Amino acid sequence: MPHPKRKFSKSRTAKRRTHYKAEAPSLTTCQTTGAIHLPHRAYTVDGNVYYNGKLLIEKAAVA
Repeated sequence: MPHPKRKFSKSRTAKRRTHYKAEAPSLTTCQTTGAIHLPHRAYTVDGNVYYNGKLLIEKAAVA
C-alpha cells in the first residue's frame, strides 16, 4: 500500500471536505391526497399506501 511522502495539512483536508455537506431532501406533493412525500417512494395516508397518486394497499377494516 502506498503511503504519503508528506503530511497533508489541515487546510488542504478541509478544502477537500467542504463539499461533504447535508442537503435537504427534495419533496413532492401528491395530486390525489395532497400529502407531502419523497419522490419515487410509496407513502402512507391514514393507513393506506399510495404510490404515484394511486392506491396500492387499502387499510384493512377493523371488525
